[in-house]
Amino acid sequence: MRLLPAAAGSGIVFRRTDLDNFEVAATGRNVAKVSYATSLMRQGVLISTTEHLLSALIGMGVDNVIVELDNLELPILDGSALPYIEAFQRAGIREQRRRREVLRILHPVEVRDGDKFIGVYPGPGYRISYSIDFPAPIGKQSTCVDLAAEVYGSEIAPARTFGYKADEARLRDMGLIRGASAENAIVLGENGPENGALRFPDEYVRHKVLDLVGDLALAGRRLEGEVVAVRAGHAMHTALVGRLLKNRSAWELAHVPVAMPPVSESTSKVGRRIAETALASA
Repeated sequence: MRLLPAAAGSGIVFRRTDLDNFEVAATGRNVAKVSYATSLMRQGVLISTTEHLLSALIGMGVDNVIVELDNLELPILDGSALPYIEAFQRAGIREQRRRREVLRILHPVEVRDGDKFIGVYPGPGYRISYSIDFPAPIGKQSTCVDLAAEVYGSEIAPARTFGYKADEARLRDMGLIRGASAENAIVLGENGPENGALRFPDEYVRHKVLDLVGDLALAGRRLEGEVVAVRAGHAMHTALVGRLLKNRSAWELAHVPVAMPPVSESTSKVGRRIAETALASA
């Protein structure tokens, strides 16, 4: 996979170099299927497991990029978005000659499915509240983060995907998690993680925030508003995108500065931008 700078106004576009450079835009209209990951499809061409890269791009304020890959699936790396963030920092992010647009929420939009829920509401910044309730040893966790406060790289990006060891055989028989291993996911046994310590005490819910940011990137722009999710997942995340885009009165496009957070205190600071941005180099 290779990430290339893109012209202002391009958005995030996946390019299949193995299929005559066929392009699939990262937008809600191209959502193909969602289960344990989010996939895009246009004219039969599939792009699978998009959420971690999309999350990293939105979290770090990258508006325009071409993502080249020679197969249908993005690499899972270590199961988090941190390797992408570190690559962005090495390449650099440059400002472009076009004012940045965000999708500002004007009225609430909600999706419910039994005791599962997700909604987006008007508010300053980009605030996410997420609650999960999984079987032991995870249980209930909640977190709240404001992505406008420059915390994505340090507080959300390092959180890894996770799965129960007891479910592994069943999921593999279904053709899922084919690339999962102890190197790219938290493996949960009866008593907790079996492959090392957690990066955060609440790493599980932080990873759900990571996934949500990536799925909401399919709205085509970073949001300005507050998102509340309770026991949601990829299907509900993308359902919210679809409902939001169909309800044109619920949002407007607005020109506002958006912060691009650093990876950590030791990395160079990237200031608040009012212009669109792209990766500076491949």
